[in-house]
Amino acid sequence: MDIVHEFNSGDLYIRYAVNEAPDDKDFTMHVHERCEIFYFVSGNAEYLVEGARYPLEPGSILIMRPAESHRARILGSGRYERYALNFSVSAVDCIDPEHRLLKAFLDRPLGRGNFYMLDKIRLENIFNDICRGEDNYEKGLKVRVNFFALLDLINSAYIKRDSVEYTEPQNLSEKIVAYVNANLFEEISVPLLAEKFFLSTSQFSRIFKQATGAAPWEYIIIKRLTAAKEKIRRGASAQYAAESCGFGDYSTFYRSYVKYFGCSPANDN
Repeated sequence: MDIVHEFNSGDLYIRYAVNEAPDDKDFTMHVHERCEIFYFVSGNAEYLVEGARYPLEPGSILIMRPAESHRARILGSGRYERYALNFSVSAVDCIDPEHRLLKAFLDRPLGRGNFYMLDKIRLENIFNDICRGEDNYEKGLKVRVNFFALLDLINSAYIKRDSVEYTEPQNLSEKIVAYVNANLFEEISVPLLAEKFFLSTSQFSRIFKQATGAAPWEYIIIKRLTAAKEKIRRGASAQYAAESCGFGDYSTFYRSYVKYFGCSPANDN
């Protein structure tokens, strides 16, 4: 992957990246602690968000909230070009302490309402302008001005569709992912989940990975770890965070935490 442009101000990070010869194996399911705006420029790909599948075309916008799993799935050869803008919820506090601009991110079910097709010319102008600036100060100004313009564009589109009620999961894969999320911190296992849906463990695992891009237990562990990390950052003890997020054994939690985040719970600030 070639990162053409990158800017990081702490609470706001943007990356413009290109893969000339993308390989689907290089793109895995992941979960952020922040919100994300994904802007698709070109390529042959689709996006998976919590069991929902979104075909991509140039100009597509996808939004994800904290702890919402997502993955790009590469469907063929060709240049894969995109922007990803990650930001903390607090990044809007300076002008929007009520977080009204974030309703499209926060006020919807997981894997629902992620996809937008907006004014393509305006989007191109916003993302082209984000990459300008002679020095870090000017780049920071460009990023923040265009960040709020982008949020306003998404929010306006969200308000127009706000009267539409999100339907319950329809197909089997969506029902499975929704059930796992609803019972994420309970005593669950892949055999028990498979039995719940009258499937063999191999059938269940295949359907789940096809829907999310991750094996069932990998998905569960990552989501649990992300939730525990958020609790710790809000002041909970590591022991309490582990127990409340479904980890029955603290040593297992500790090893998984260090492996996934690269630091111990006590040193994660």
